[in-house]
Amino acid sequence: MGENQNIKEICFGWDRPTDEHSLQAFLKKFSHSELLVALIPRLSDKELTAIVNLLTETMKAHLSEREYHQLFLNCP
Repeated sequence: MGENQNIKEICFGWDRPTDEHSLQAFLKKFSHSELLVALIPRLSDKELTAIVNLLTETMKAHLSEREYHQLFLNCP
């Protein structure tokens, strides 16, 4: 699937399955190295901390400690 197809896959507000699929596509695009290299140095300290806190709290709320280690830290 090409890059332009990924953009078409991002569509929020239709239904839960579409939102879940769109979020996955959005986060994949957000995590591209070139984007992060350009974006991260432009973040304020407050923005950087807010993003880290949001992601950490989301994982803490929805993953067990074992899942966190396996899925996020890639530890057996």
